[in-house]
Amino acid sequence: MRSAAWFGASGRAGMIHRSWMRSQGFGPEVFDGRPVIGIAVSASELAPCNVHLDRVAEAVKRGVWQAGGFPLAFPTMATGETLMRPTAMLYRNLMAMEVEELIRANPLDGVVLLSGCDKTTPAMLMGAASVDLPAVMVTGGPMLNGKFRGGDVGSGTHVWKFEEEVKAGRMTEEECFFAEGCMARSNGHCMTMGTASTMACLAEALGMQLPGSATWPAVDARRFETAQAAGRRIVAMVEEDLRPSEILTRAAFENAVRVNAAIGGSTNAIVHLLALAGRVGVPLAMSDFDELGREVPTLVNLMPSGQFLMEDFCYAGGVPVVLTRLAEAGLLHTGVRTVTGKPREPAECWNDDVITAVDAPFQPPGTGTAVLTGNLAPEGAVIKQSAASPELLAHTGPALVFDTAEDYHRVADDPDLPVTPDTILVIRGAGPKGYPGMPEVANVPVPKKLLEQGVTDIVRICDGRMSGTGYGTVVLHVSPESAVGGPLALVRTGDRITLDTPARQLTLHVPDDELAVRREAWTPPESPYRSGYTWLYREHVTQAHLGADFDFLHGTRGSAVPRDSH
Repeated sequence: MRSAAWFGASGRAGMIHRSWMRSQGFGPEVFDGRPVIGIAVSASELAPCNVHLDRVAEAVKRGVWQAGGFPLAFPTMATGETLMRPTAMLYRNLMAMEVEELIRANPLDGVVLLSGCDKTTPAMLMGAASVDLPAVMVTGGPMLNGKFRGGDVGSGTHVWKFEEEVKAGRMTEEECFFAEGCMARSNGHCMTMGTASTMACLAEALGMQLPGSATWPAVDARRFETAQAAGRRIVAMVEEDLRPSEILTRAAFENAVRVNAAIGGSTNAIVHLLALAGRVGVPLAMSDFDELGREVPTLVNLMPSGQFLMEDFCYAGGVPVVLTRLAEAGLLHTGVRTVTGKPREPAECWNDDVITAVDAPFQPPGTGTAVLTGNLAPEGAVIKQSAASPELLAHTGPALVFDTAEDYHRVADDPDLPVTPDTILVIRGAGPKGYPGMPEVANVPVPKKLLEQGVTDIVRICDGRMSGTGYGTVVLHVSPESAVGGPLALVRTGDRITLDTPARQLTLHVPDDELAVRREAWTPPESPYRSGYTWLYREHVTQAHLGADFDFLHGTRGSAVPRDSH
């Protein structure tokens, strides 16, 4: 065991390692060579989606003890999307670095990763993949379905809807305040198919979670039962030496891309999977998400694209049913390795309204996330077709340009705003370097002037991201971003832009010679950051089409400790 270099050492070094551990009350028998299992816990009261993970860790510990291992929980930072400013995405890479270094620096033979909110799941997977010790993930589970006025409401999704209702005068501020508590009525992450739910499902699709574990509600007893099973399984994985590099293969990523299409998953999954693939050296490009997803129908009828919520998805059979139906349709690689060490077993669906059949899908093939290119997005941009208005997927209109999302918000309610239903809002300065951190600001609300006219959607284009719980005809992740001189930086109000989703094109109708003149006059925005983490981030973050990871973190660095100080 790797941990024997600490706990099995002789002389002073071994005495130091063992005696300080015994101050916690552990008996000498735990140093008999059994696997030492780290439990990475991202619980934090500043990350409500993760706050219950300490209790989940106790269940993992039970499983590790049952299997003859020695469990040791350790805290990690928690990148909670709901509170962190300017955006949790700014800190995903920092969390991944922390997880990687904590695993490597300590006497661990394997690790269980406990995550919840949007960025904690990819960050933990990225960190663990870079160390490449046996690892299994346990996500914290979704909240219970929201309930308001006799119907289901989805966390995140109904935030945007309620905001529009208040702005349009159809809902009072007092009613909206009451509805807040109805959206989030238990521990857990968003119960819509937002980024947290998406990444939990994709961790299972990749093979890094136990079957069925992505969807049990956070407060369901089976969430803790699953965690206990993961504790048992990680001990066996250490004995089998089953590592992430053997699970996170090109076939596994192709499966995850297709599952993302089938569940109507968040566009944010693209940037996270690209970053994770870079850690394990698997070639994966933004274009793969379009090419692999085009033939996959949307099977899961969940908000924000559909009707139901994660609780319903769980009781219908969850991710195993999606995997089964895709495999039966020849849309999935079978026989890939997972943390179970066994082939996946077929699963039965218990509600075809929630998880539809491949031959009678919720939405047909080709309606998932599309990847656009063109002179406005040379390295790509994405649009979630299932959350967009069909009539706007092919649209030409004049641009109304804002250098920041904040600039737009200051005038969004102005009755004299020069905007019509044909207008295309361009929001720039929201990319990885520009904001910094590539925040979820792309789905800015429709101007109040249009909402009052009954217009509920217009085309929006941005180099940032949007929440997976959001909806609308929003073009995201435009790459390269405006802050590094991408074409988005050259757009001026009044320029005509064409969004042609069927042709996968995003076109700025400005002559090349005029764009050359504008580029000559363009100067990069000056950064206010001269030191600290944000400076490091801006200096080393890659563009969205490369996963927005740090350029110096690509690849696997292994588990060897650089130097033994004892």
